[in-house]
Amino acid sequence: MGLTQDELKAHLMETNDEFRRLATQHSEYKRKLEDLASRHYLTAEEQIEEVRIKKLKLQLKDQMERILSQYRAQQVA
Repeated sequence: MGLTQDELKAHLMETNDEFRRLATQHSEYKRKLEDLASRHYLTAEEQIEEVRIKKLKLQLKDQMERILSQYRAQQVA
């Protein structure tokens, strides 16, 4: 079952609750960062929040990648 990366993500969105939760939260962080990026000026607090959100978003991406890797390993085995 050789799924592309996008097909695999879509499959996990449908079948894996943890992956779906992580992807939803990742999208929410992405939206918040886009909102901050659209501003002409960020306060010191907003700059700190932007860095914090970027770190959290990256952590979620790493967790999602681990799930993808585990799924691929199961398919090969």
